[in-house]
Amino acid sequence: MAVMRVNPNRMELMRLREQLSVARRGHKLLKDKRDELMRQFISTVKHNQELRAEVENLLKQYNQEMVLARAVMPEQVIETALFSGYDNLILQSRRKNLMSVQVPEFFVYDQRMMEDRDERRERARERDRSQTYIPYGFTGVSGELDHAILALRKALPVMIELATVEKTIQLLAGEIAKTRRRVNSLEHRMIPDLEDTIRSITMKMEENERANTTRLMKVKDLILEKEIRERRRRHEKMS
Repeated sequence: MAVMRVNPNRMELMRLREQLSVARRGHKLLKDKRDELMRQFISTVKHNQELRAEVENLLKQYNQEMVLARAVMPEQVIETALFSGYDNLILQSRRKNLMSVQVPEFFVYDQRMMEDRDERRERARERDRSQTYIPYGFTGVSGELDHAILALRKALPVMIELATVEKTIQLLAGEIAKTRRRVNSLEHRMIPDLEDTIRSITMKMEENERANTTRLMKVKDLILEKEIRERRRRHEKMS
C-alpha cells in the first residue's frame, strides 16, 4: 500500500475516483475471465486424460496384435505388407479463439478425398474409412496383422487430437498465469493504492477546508472587534 504523489485538489480527486472505478470494473472482468479459463482448463485436462487412455489402449492393442503377427508371419512379409499401398495423408491446421487465446486445431485427410469441400462429410468419411481400410492385399497375411494395422489407423486421428488438446492446455495454463498476475496486481496493489490516495486527498482537503473556515472565523472576529472599537470611539467623541 502506498499513497501516490499527486496534488491534493478536486480535479485530482475526480480523476483518481474515475481511475478507481475503471480498475474495479477491470478487476471484476479479469476475475470472471480467470474463472472461465480455469473451467475450460479443467474440462480440457479431463478430455486429455480420456484421449491419452484411448491412445494407450489402441497402441497396446497394436503391440499385442503385432507380436502375434510376428509369431506366425516372416518379418519380410510383414515389412512388405506395411510399406505397400500407403495413402498420401495431409495434415492441416487452423486456429480458433478460446477466451482470447489462439489455440490450434489439427486435422488429417486422405489426399484423394480433398476434392470434397464439405468438411463435415469429409471428416465423417475419413473417420469411417480410417477405421476399416487395409492398405495391402489379404493374400499371405494373418488376421493379427490386420487387427494391428486397424488399431494403428484408429490411433492416428486420436493422437492428432491429443496433440491439439495438450497444446491447448499449455496455452490455457500460460493465459491463466498471466490473468492471475493481472488480477493480483489490481487487487493487492493498484486498487489499494488508489483507495489510500483518495482517502489521503480527502483528508487533506477536509483539513484545508477546516483551516480555511478557522481563518475566516478569525477574520470575522477581527472585523467585529474593529467595528466595536470604532463604535466606542465615536460614542466617546459624541459624549
